[in-house]
Amino acid sequence: MSDDEELQAPDEPAEARWKETLSALFANRLAAAGVVVLTLLILSALLADVVAPYAFTDDDLTRRLQPPSGAHWFGTDELGRDVFSRVLFGARVSLQVGAVAVGFSLVLGTLIGLVSGYRGGWTDIVLMRAMDVLFSFPVVLLAIAIVAVLSPSLTNTMIAIGVVFTPIFARVVRGSVLSVREEVFVRASRSLGASDWRIISRHVLPNVAAPVIVQTSLSLAFAILTEAALSYLGIGVQPPRPAWGLMLLDAQGFIATGAWWMSIFPGLAIFITVASLNLVGDGLRDALDPKQRSIIQSRGVT
Repeated sequence: MSDDEELQAPDEPAEARWKETLSALFANRLAAAGVVVLTLLILSALLADVVAPYAFTDDDLTRRLQPPSGAHWFGTDELGRDVFSRVLFGARVSLQVGAVAVGFSLVLGTLIGLVSGYRGGWTDIVLMRAMDVLFSFPVVLLAIAIVAVLSPSLTNTMIAIGVVFTPIFARVVRGSVLSVREEVFVRASRSLGASDWRIISRHVLPNVAAPVIVQTSLSLAFAILTEAALSYLGIGVQPPRPAWGLMLLDAQGFIATGAWWMSIFPGLAIFITVASLNLVGDGLRDALDPKQRSIIQSRGVT
């Protein structure tokens, strides 16, 4: 195998490769900033019960629509609930939906892509035509249809988003498997009598991991956006559970009254989270590319 090829034989030390990848990732300043922001968001979501000054259901009509102040950093909403606390708890909901939905699509899409790409023939045709049918629908429209059939809830929102993102992972994995399965070390293992499962687990999966990891980080951003869209339309996460999209829905009727904080802060939370995930995804894509990785490490900047 030539030095320019990205595929790596399975006997190369995986630990050394991942250390080199992480080093290149953190050498990318934008990606490193994205990692820091995401870490803070995750910690804030996990510790929301401790960090939030109020419960997300703690309402008081005597303090409704108060602007940002020392007592309420992000102001209060139409029911007197603390917007800062609800943004923190909303982060927990959005990150949970993103992680579970993308995890579901990652597992299912990877399995479909592996079987389709490795087996080929009619198996490949049937599985990929089914994925093409799902992929032909707009993401939000298909998610709306699935939630409408299952009924709006947090669980069904995660299922719907997981289903609509499955074809993306299936296509990414299949494309990688089609190139890996013809490599010399795969053909050698097959000629020595290795089982399909051993070839897939020992030779194919390690070499398709890079594009899958990049796609996972990018899909998390789109999953959070999709959840916010569904909640904004009123068919995603249901009250009284806080969600950023649901907070934007509640805020739209009060923008004209001057209560700008009700929409600005949930919107900023969505923007910062999605931007951070995209920065990390771009950084991972470059760090997992041998050519780009060498450039980043030599310069120490993006």
